[in-house]
Amino acid sequence: MAGQARPTLSALELGAEVARGTYPVRREDLVRYAGASGDFNQIHWNERFAKEVGLPDVIAHGMFTMATAVRLVVEWCGDPGAVVDYGVRFTKPVVVPDLEGTEVQVVAVVGALDPEAGTARLDLAVTCAGVAVLGKARAVVRLPA
Repeated sequence: MAGQARPTLSALELGAEVARGTYPVRREDLVRYAGASGDFNQIHWNERFAKEVGLPDVIAHGMFTMATAVRLVVEWCGDPGAVVDYGVRFTKPVVVPDLEGTEVQVVAVVGALDPEAGTARLDLAVTCAGVAVLGKARAVVRLPA
């Protein structure tokens, strides 16, 4: 948002796309996340183990995917403190191949406006390789009028 005005509630329209972004995901990101979160489950870093338990490859942590998606909202509104509620349903794992990694695509659309509360709900479409990986991904942000 550097150089751009912060969004205001009055400038938003229901159904309008307000942001879109693509975020690379590499295995080293998963290792860093494991260290920060304490979640060292082998499905997130050991390809052999992941395949032995029936997964196609190493998969990203669900909470890592959730955090990646809300990055778009924070970048758009310019203030992490403006996010007052956030929730998702985990639908499919993000498969992370060893060398090339993958990408998560996020599109934010205005799903609801509450002028009395000063909030907007952004509905997020979160995909990887064309497949929805999060469902009912919704962030509520408090914005200036």
